[in-house]
Amino acid sequence: MLTPIRQPKADSERRERAAASRDGRDSVVRELRPGLSTLPVTIAASQPNDADIAMALRDGKTLAGCLLGLALFLGLIPAAYLGIDRAAEIIRPSVVRVVGYGTEKTTPEAKTEKRGRNMAKGKPPEATDEVPGKQVERGVGTGVVIVDKGVILTNLHVVAGAESIRVTFADGLEAPATITALQPENDLAVLQAQKLPDDLIPATMRSTADLMPGDQVVAVGFPFGIGPSVSAGVVSGLNRSFRSPEGKQELGNLIQFDAAANPGNSGGPLINMDGEVLGIVTAILNPTQQRTFIGIGFAVPIENAATAAGSPPF
Repeated sequence: MLTPIRQPKADSERRERAAASRDGRDSVVRELRPGLSTLPVTIAASQPNDADIAMALRDGKTLAGCLLGLALFLGLIPAAYLGIDRAAEIIRPSVVRVVGYGTEKTTPEAKTEKRGRNMAKGKPPEATDEVPGKQVERGVGTGVVIVDKGVILTNLHVVAGAESIRVTFADGLEAPATITALQPENDLAVLQAQKLPDDLIPATMRSTADLMPGDQVVAVGFPFGIGPSVSAGVVSGLNRSFRSPEGKQELGNLIQFDAAANPGNSGGPLINMDGEVLGIVTAILNPTQQRTFIGIGFAVPIENAATAAGSPPF
């Protein structure tokens, strides 16, 4: 069944998240305080000697741990970053690798992506997979399971023109998939996997109604086919527009973020620190032809993406 999009509880929930972040920082500082008190180091003073480090270790605290606690206490490291692994672990069972097979693309962008995938596999950059009568990887991207019956959201440009599509689930199961719906205006496609893992877990979708610049987000996907890979950042802006490098399509109402994303992340989930899907990673902005990340990524809000799969807008 389709997982309902979870609605925010306005300001009260945001305050609760902020309080939880503060509590997380305070608990870490309390845990590390004995080590901090026994480590006679000041920010502008000399380096600790062996006796200082030994004293901290006798208290069960490492120097690295003490410095981490100090950084948290001073606000140099947001406490929420300590939850990135938890968010990634929640979404991981719902993330799939999507590969479109067919005639190899010959655009400059496609050639750059192919070189990146070759290098990730340990092959020479210009290696080719072409074998007479055999389909090659035409596009590699990411998808996210939103219904436990194998319904997957991804980007249209990942599978456009493919003669066949295969998805690989978190447990390693590989299955053919077919396109069941398209939303070209948002560069979205809905796939149906033909074979499913025994216990397929759909992602939880979260409304972006209370999303704000500065909120922390995590992108999970298969950049250049490597993955699943996890990167973290913040929401940089809302209601952004983006025109494809070829100038053929303009997308609007996008979430701008700075978590690292590269070719292959397309179609993957952009999640919050609770592992809930806020959007579908769609594009990166790079004014050169390098097609690599320079700090500006875009995602289609999950409200738009869910309508492609039949979830009612709200």
